[in-house]
Amino acid sequence: MINGIDSPYKGSGGLTREQFLFHETRVVARLMTDENLSDQEIIDRVVSENLFQFPTERMIRNLAGVCVKRLHCLDDITLIGVIANSPVEVAKQACLYAMMKQYRLVWDYMITVIGKKFEEQDLSYGKMDLNVFFMRLQEQDDEVASWADSTVQKLKQVLNKILIENEYIDGPRAQKLNPVLISSELENAIRANNDEVALPAFNCFF
Repeated sequence: MINGIDSPYKGSGGLTREQFLFHETRVVARLMTDENLSDQEIIDRVVSENLFQFPTERMIRNLAGVCVKRLHCLDDITLIGVIANSPVEVAKQACLYAMMKQYRLVWDYMITVIGKKFEEQDLSYGKMDLNVFFMRLQEQDDEVASWADSTVQKLKQVLNKILIENEYIDGPRAQKLNPVLISSELENAIRANNDEVALPAFNCFF
């Protein structure tokens, strides 16, 4: 069992607050690519102009920081440009990859559960897939085992919402996966980053 201190899932509980944040990440990506601002200047601009349209400055500042951090996880200015300017479906795929890079929990779920299903051409999907995934993690990792049931339930909802946002499933009660098609921009970037292990999450196997 992995000790909680060294757990790759440490901090994943933050997902319950942060969610997918596509609109917000796109706003930050545009500032990052078009304006050549520092990270702090980006956050200050988002707050001063209320670019997220949220009610409190604290919430805006926190989530702007999350978006900046998430985009830096890509370590790829081309992909940040894709999120900023490409059609929504393409940009959302790049955002999903950024989220996978930011959170080991999302990475593992997308590859070991969703990617595995695509690989086996088994498009069935349901609560059982989420339950088995978390049960397995709880057995393997002290950090995950320590999470409250309410946290695990929220994380399951977040993972499902990510799938809905990217049209992997049609709704929270969906019983099948939709076969997604990876964008060439994302596939090229993943290969250039030597992250081929992530390709099955996007239904890509060659």
